[in-house]
This record gives sequence, C-alpha cells and structure tokens, in this order.
Amino acid sequence: MRITKTLVVFAAVSALFSVQALASGDNGNAANGKTIFEQGKGAVPACNSCHGAEGLGDDSMGTPRLAGQGYVFIVKQLSDFANDKRMDTTMFTMNTNAKGLSEEDRRDVAAYVSSLDSPDTASDMKQVKELGNTVGVRYLGKALAQYGAPERDVPACHSCHGFNTRGAAPIYPRLANQRYVYLVNQLKKWRDGSRANDLMGQMRKVAKNLSDDDIYNVAAFLTSAPLTTVGNGRLPPAPHTSH
Repeated sequence: MRITKTLVVFAAVSALFSVQALASGDNGNAANGKTIFEQGKGAVPACNSCHGAEGLGDDSMGTPRLAGQGYVFIVKQLSDFANDKRMDTTMFTMNTNAKGLSEEDRRDVAAYVSSLDSPDTASDMKQVKELGNTVGVRYLGKALAQYGAPERDVPACHSCHGFNTRGAAPIYPRLANQRYVYLVNQLKKWRDGSRANDLMGQMRKVAKNLSDDDIYNVAAFLTSAPLTTVGNGRLPPAPHTSH
C-alpha cells in the first residue's frame, strides 16, 4: 500500500513538472498555427471545419470553444490525443488529427487559438434545446460553480478555475463561455471515467459526485459566465502565448 501511494504521488509530481516545463518552454509560432487552423496540413483537415472560423465551437457538433483557451492546456490536450491518453468519443477524429501533426505543429496551433481575441459568446440555449438536449437551470448552476456542495464533497469550480472559471493558467482551463453541449459531455465523461487525462484525477473526483441535474445546471451557468464583475471590467494580463 505504501509503495502504491508513493508511485501515485510520484506520478502526480512528474505530471506537474511536465506542465511547468511546457509553460516555460517554446511558445509556438502562431502564424504557422493559423495556416493549419484554416487550411489543415497534409491529411489533417482544417481545425475551423469543426471548431468554427473564430474557434468558438459548435453545439450541434459537440465541439468546444478553443478561442482564448490557455496555450499550455491546448498543447497538453493535443499531445494526449496524439498519445491516446485522451480518446475522442464525440467526433472520433481528434486522435487521428493530432497524430498527423508534429509536436511543433501542435504547439503552433495552440499558440494561434490561444491568441484569438473573440467576444464572450454563450451557447444559444434555444438552439441547444431544439437540438434535443436537456437544458439546466442557470441560477442553480451558478451556486454550484461559486460555492460548491461541501456536503457532497463537491468543491466550487472557481476554486481551481478562477473567478467564474475564466481560467487559471497554466494548469486549469477556461470554462466560462465554453459550449454547453461540450461542457455537459465532458463532465459526464469525467464522471464515468471515459475521460481520464486530468491532472491527479481531480476532475474525476469532482464529477463522480455530480448528478445529471448538477451537470446540466452548472453547464448552463458556465456557458454564459461573465469574466468580470459589475464595476470592474478589467481582466488579469493574458499569459504570453507566442513569439
């Protein structure tokens, strides 16, 4: 038992150091990333064919918003897809696409999408409902995101992801203004373990205590969560993402 715990701690520390090394390393070439995003490369299709011209994602396809996401987080996800540490069970293309890009290509794409300065855009909940999805109750999701549910061992989302989940680089991604369908799908995948590339298993520990209603509610809030407060429209400086 002691050996097992030691190995788990070692793996967690190693993963954290890998993230830190990435954060301080090569930040990619956004110009080349833009070309790949818009035109693809070789057999790899253009990223915008699924993620949209501005990288805002698509609820009808279940694809996520990439615009403004943290550079390190995007690189990690692309690397995890390439190494099959994360499996794409939505469009069934990301593992193949990521394998078709070099490590430098993946960094370049991440540099580009993280630099996209697009307006805060929430999912159209009327469209989401018309697509046949269950829509949650926003104010209940806001309470869960900001305060958690301690009696069920569910921490507040912003305790890791920052104010209204606007992101806490380099480790924790931005969830605010993410696509509703994607948020719901990923939370369910964390819960059932079909997605397991989270640092130290943090998301799986949280999601296992969430009900379906919890997931629908918190996603309804997060997709429209404001990045700032009334009277203070300033955002923290964005991390450096490209040369």
